[in-house]
Amino acid sequence: MREAFRRFATRTSEWVGRPAAFVIGLTLIVLWGLTGPLFGYSDSWQLVINTATTIITFLMVFLIQNTQNRDARTIHLKLDELLRGVKGARTAMVALESSTDAELAELQEDFERLHRRLTQHRAGRLRADPEQGTAA
Repeated sequence: MREAFRRFATRTSEWVGRPAAFVIGLTLIVLWGLTGPLFGYSDSWQLVINTATTIITFLMVFLIQNTQNRDARTIHLKLDELLRGVKGARTAMVALESSTDAELAELQEDFERLHRRLTQHRAGRLRADPEQGTAA
């Protein structure tokens, strides 16, 4: 059942992300709008589009979330593999997604400090050797 849902969710997400799906949806909305005079813009006429769009939106949330979860998991695994294979890479970065928010904030601050140091270092080299230009 899980595999069947995964395949269904993947195929559906791929299909609804195409321009043709948008055109079909837009066409249905235009057709619904054009039928307004036939039904006197009644409450029932409005209820049709409200109900249909609510149901479709509700179900699409689950399909898209399933697909995004799977994509995120595969990207993390690929990045973990690259981190393990790169000499000098910090292996502490593997499985970083299981870190707490505080740990992630601390790591982000570390990278921001590193970025500032590198920027200052490059600026100092450029002042010392203006021939380098921006290629430093």
